[in-house]
Amino acid sequence: MHLCIDMQRLFAEKTEWQVPWLPKVLPAVFEIASRHTADTVFTRFAPPTTPEATSGAWRNFYERWPQMTGEAIDPGLLDLVEPLARLVPPARLIDKPANSAFSRPGLAAALRRRGITTLVVTGGETDVCVLATVMQAIDLGFRVVLPTDALCSTSDGAHDTVVDLFGARFSSQVEATTTGELLRRW
Repeated sequence: MHLCIDMQRLFAEKTEWQVPWLPKVLPAVFEIASRHTADTVFTRFAPPTTPEATSGAWRNFYERWPQMTGEAIDPGLLDLVEPLARLVPPARLIDKPANSAFSRPGLAAALRRRGITTLVVTGGETDVCVLATVMQAIDLGFRVVLPTDALCSTSDGAHDTVVDLFGARFSSQVEATTTGELLRRW
């Protein structure tokens, strides 16, 4: 299953959370998703309406970023970027309230019901939502394949560190590769 993390206008356009190299990895992400559309799940990071709609550290987070809450942003910013948006359906789209794709209740169980044991993870940000998703996927027993040319971050250093971490500490559970090599083997 291809799990594409948060390739949304919210992160592609000029917002407080813009990921400048999202457009650079978009062709690789699209290549994977377009070849395996029925086996692709896109996630969307869905901010709460207000900081008060959350609790704990998330409330603190949104008190720091009130301009990025549901009541303050253009709802269209939550949409997937083009051309990914055109792949839904048959690709599926799920909203998530936190960093990990598995913060969406029922995702792991739905993948298991389909017999999925390996996840190809793409999208952004490598050092935030992708990291959270991969770590939780490992804990849930999934094997993870990361085409590193289909991942993006606002920080080159953090991206490189996380990719290196997966190779050095999680090589039994995470395989770093390229989009070309992934597509040859899938």
